[in-house]
Amino acid sequence: MTPRQSTGGAKAQVRRLLALLPYLLAHPGARVADVARVFGISEKQLVADLGVLWFCGLPGMMPGDYIEVDMDAVHGEGVIHVSNADYLARPLRLSADEALGLLVALRVLREMGRESERELVDRVIARLEEAVGHGDNAVDKVAVRLDSVEDPAIRTAVRDALDQKRRLHLRYWVPARDETTERDVDPMRLVLADGWTYLEGWCHKAKDVRLFRLDRMVEARVLDEPASPPPDARPRDLSHGAFQPSAATAMATLELDPSAAWVAEYYPCEEVTEAADGSLRVRLRVADPRWLRRLALRLGGSARIVEPAELADAVRADAARALEAYGSV
Repeated sequence: MTPRQSTGGAKAQVRRLLALLPYLLAHPGARVADVARVFGISEKQLVADLGVLWFCGLPGMMPGDYIEVDMDAVHGEGVIHVSNADYLARPLRLSADEALGLLVALRVLREMGRESERELVDRVIARLEEAVGHGDNAVDKVAVRLDSVEDPAIRTAVRDALDQKRRLHLRYWVPARDETTERDVDPMRLVLADGWTYLEGWCHKAKDVRLFRLDRMVEARVLDEPASPPPDARPRDLSHGAFQPSAATAMATLELDPSAAWVAEYYPCEEVTEAADGSLRVRLRVADPRWLRRLALRLGGSARIVEPAELADAVRADAARALEAYGSV
């Protein structure tokens, strides 16, 4: 019996429709049961997808120009016939802006990728440049440079470990604890998230997949041992950023003066309320209370922790100790 995939909501349906239409055009008269089995969904879900496809088309089209699905054949004979979608066979034509955006993305990908991946990306870039053409087009003038504060030797070691599939020994600064830890990591990939470059890999110290910012690596040394993440180790979905709190993550409430309003833009907040004077009251998830204590001390009098009360008390105690230290100098 073929396992059924979760239909996954609207986003999953859009992805499915984008794959479904080319398949149906290549297999005219395909049976409903066979197509449902190929896509790992129920026949009921497939019929619902066809009902949505029936009202799809290119922007600016009139209702009579939409994709045609013979729903009578679907319900009566159990077969699928699709028509009025010939425009999908037209060669893709990119505007200069679209080609420029695609080239920038490809060149960033090249900078982040492994050696074998960079060779593939170079071929795609060359084909794209050839297809767009040369001359006065801004595409010819695109150059991408990823500015970073990372140690070039550390980035080289990380790339070598990925290319050679070997384990890394890291000395890594943990800002929440203000300490440098040592650990062995089996590299999985380099990824760009929230403007920072991360190494994602299996951490033998944590016994789990972890992200390590390259600019926080004090040392990276390639070991002789092969990298061997467990079979169930999977890369994280970082489409919503590197920090993705769960409902179980502690919540904190802060009051921010206008001069500290940048906090609400820089860090993901659950709720932001603005007062008439421009001050903010924000609620955000906090994975490590020590991070919030350090942030509050950094902001000084322009921020106040409202909840939880014990954390507010801890910050006041931190501030008192800091003042005492200044007084003894």
